[in-house]
Amino acid sequence: MNYDARIDTSDAQFDSSELNPLDGADDEDRLSRRRVWIIGAICLAALIGLWFLTHRSSSTDAGTSAASQAPLVSVISPGRVTVIGKINANGTLAARRELPVGVAGEGGQVVQVLVEPGDWVGAGQVLAVVDRSVQVQQQASSSAQIQVAQADFRLAQTNLDRALKLVERGFISKADIDRLTALRDSASARVRVASAQLGELQARTRRLNIVAPAAGLVLERKVEPGQVVGGGSGILFRIAKGGEMELRAQIGEVDLAKLAKGTMAQVTPVGSSKTFSGEVWQLAPVIDPQSRQGTARIAMAYAPELKPGGFASAVIDSGAVVAPQLPDSAILSDSKGSYVFIIDQNNKVQRRDVKTGLISESGIAIVEGLTGSERVVVRSGGFLSPGETVNPKAVRQ
Repeated sequence: MNYDARIDTSDAQFDSSELNPLDGADDEDRLSRRRVWIIGAICLAALIGLWFLTHRSSSTDAGTSAASQAPLVSVISPGRVTVIGKINANGTLAARRELPVGVAGEGGQVVQVLVEPGDWVGAGQVLAVVDRSVQVQQQASSSAQIQVAQADFRLAQTNLDRALKLVERGFISKADIDRLTALRDSASARVRVASAQLGELQARTRRLNIVAPAAGLVLERKVEPGQVVGGGSGILFRIAKGGEMELRAQIGEVDLAKLAKGTMAQVTPVGSSKTFSGEVWQLAPVIDPQSRQGTARIAMAYAPELKPGGFASAVIDSGAVVAPQLPDSAILSDSKGSYVFIIDQNNKVQRRDVKTGLISESGIAIVEGLTGSERVVVRSGGFLSPGETVNPKAVRQ
């Protein structure tokens, strides 16, 4: 028996899973494992990112904390400026040329004083008059002696003239003429002697007047009417010649070496707000071994505020230099000399030895050790140490 066995594939539906059910389970496992790996990778990446973020934040916080703990210091970059040097000094006011006046003659009792302190006087002006009653009588006596001598001279001259007329007639000898000539010459000499004596008395009388040797300002009077004065009475008047004043400023030997004659100065008396211009006209040739100072004499014109014996301060010019300039607070010193602290690029403190120069109101010139571009610690340098890290803050000079 013949059977026609045919399989119609068009009508049959073929399911591979039905043929091999284990193949479907493997696919699902692979997909699950892939999902797990992807999720794990994502979690690991997230953990790594979180670790980096946490480490970076910690590092930043640590840096910020370290920076916040570093001391804050003020710094300046001084640059280079023209520094006009100033020397401050103190001293005593006095007359530039003080003229002490005393008794030039014999002296006696003062009958009149004609000036007071603060008066201006001229050369030769009478300051005080001494009693001269005795000298007046002596002058009168001397004048009388001159008249007697002149009378004797006239008589001797007349006798000589008469004898000269008789000698020609032979009544008078040559010897008589010589005798009469000698008498005439002797009388003439007595006239000159008497005149000289009168002149001496007049000169002594004039010296009884106490006079000013030069024009100037009377500073002091030490005599009163009725006082008996003489050669041992000492100084009776003090006069400032021409009224010129000066300040005798005491200056250290280092600063004194910087000055020269003709240097200008500004002088301010104590208790006065007025300033007077002066000029250094003399520098002391010696230094006091105890104080290590010398005297600079600053001449000034007269002014009522300049009172001899008073105290005054002076600001004296001492030249100019182009250099970095720092305030006093920035400059430190020790056994090695002067130095400053500068801040390097890593904000660390470094010591820099310097040499100071001219001093002015705005600061001190640094002539060696700085170029002017450095960052220099302005204050509190004494609390810092080389190598220390700081937090610099720039300030204006």
